[in-house]
Amino acid sequence: MTSAAASRRPPEPNATADDNRIITLGCRLNAYESEVMRAHLDSNELDNVRIVNTCAVTAEAVRQARQTIRRLRREQPDARIVVTGCAAQIEPDTFNRMAEVDHVVGNAEKLDARTFQGLATGEFERVRVNDIMSVRETAGQLIDGFATRSRAYVQVQNGCDHRCTFCIIPYGRGPSRSVPAGEVVAQIRRLVEQGYAEIVLTGVDMTSYGPDLPGNQTLGGLVRQVLRHVPDLKRLRLSSIDQVEIDADLLTAIADEPRLMPHLHLSMQAGADLTLKRMKRRHLRADAIHFCQEARRLRPDVTFGADLIAGFPTETEAMFQDTLDIVDACELTYLHVFPFSPRPGTPAARMPQVAPTTIKHRAARLRAKGDARLQQFLAEQVGREVDVLMERPNIGRTPQFAEVRFNGPAATGTIIRTKIAGTDGRRLLAETTS
Repeated sequence: MTSAAASRRPPEPNATADDNRIITLGCRLNAYESEVMRAHLDSNELDNVRIVNTCAVTAEAVRQARQTIRRLRREQPDARIVVTGCAAQIEPDTFNRMAEVDHVVGNAEKLDARTFQGLATGEFERVRVNDIMSVRETAGQLIDGFATRSRAYVQVQNGCDHRCTFCIIPYGRGPSRSVPAGEVVAQIRRLVEQGYAEIVLTGVDMTSYGPDLPGNQTLGGLVRQVLRHVPDLKRLRLSSIDQVEIDADLLTAIADEPRLMPHLHLSMQAGADLTLKRMKRRHLRADAIHFCQEARRLRPDVTFGADLIAGFPTETEAMFQDTLDIVDACELTYLHVFPFSPRPGTPAARMPQVAPTTIKHRAARLRAKGDARLQQFLAEQVGREVDVLMERPNIGRTPQFAEVRFNGPAATGTIIRTKIAGTDGRRLLAETTS
């Protein structure tokens, strides 16, 4: 399973959108789906309902979900608390046993208008979680906007047919299924008309897009359709991709489409071949290095992020060194480092485990390596002119996803041409906002 870096990023228990009715934990796809649920809350006038949209990527993610629910009940004792998301789908009994919870809703049911109609009329059971493996379609969900006016996420795919040994997410998301290209284009056109300058395509295993649709559909083909049919879209960005599944059309788009942002986040996980095999990944070290070299040949300004796991079961110091070394071999700029945490129900949880202190130490070394690579990249940007999409009055991002702090305010959602004056080691500093 590639399972979206998005799906494996650390949950953010305080992540909320534009009001306090939905707490979104975990991935970008969850963030998108929270906006769909927000529209359903509005249309059914469910002002007293509070939703916790959970993550299940690790046991720690589930623990944080329970902690968030308890805190929410203390803060809002009269609210009706609905728990949904991957943790609710995989462990409905865990949340059903919590006195703080009023309803447990599955991942498919959370997007169904009938769920919210039932909540509005009171005709709704305490637990509504069906078999996610029986779901065969993913409909495009039309939404009007997001909490910010700069960037919006659009779901193009859901589910995963792979079975990486460390990952539980396929059991929370079900089989891989794609949103038809016409629905994706319609959603993006609608968001662009609402004023969004940048759209991010997201999914659980996004590079598996297309085989379940009529015709020879691929992610690259979808990207080219979006850019062709939505000419007013200024920026298109991809969330996590699996380098071994990249199709020829996507490589062509990377090379030829300036509106496709030169920042690719790779579901890499490790740099040692034996670790990758024990993870049941579908690529080897050489495949990852070759892809990065080819992408950089096609698009010299491209930057790479990657998910990397420290301390996977049976990992030796030499195997970890291969993972550490691949940061330089692939010239990675943004690392999402995950200390291995065994997820009950996965094969990796039954493998010989690395000592927790060793895992912690290796994760720290990987993060330090990532910090050094990021600082090197930022230093190389000083003196260059770049286009920056404003996310907040004085904060924006470059096409390569580097954060920029300005010396004055600018309108959120606008793209500012500016010269980079310096760096503070974590972000770029802009000389002017005009």
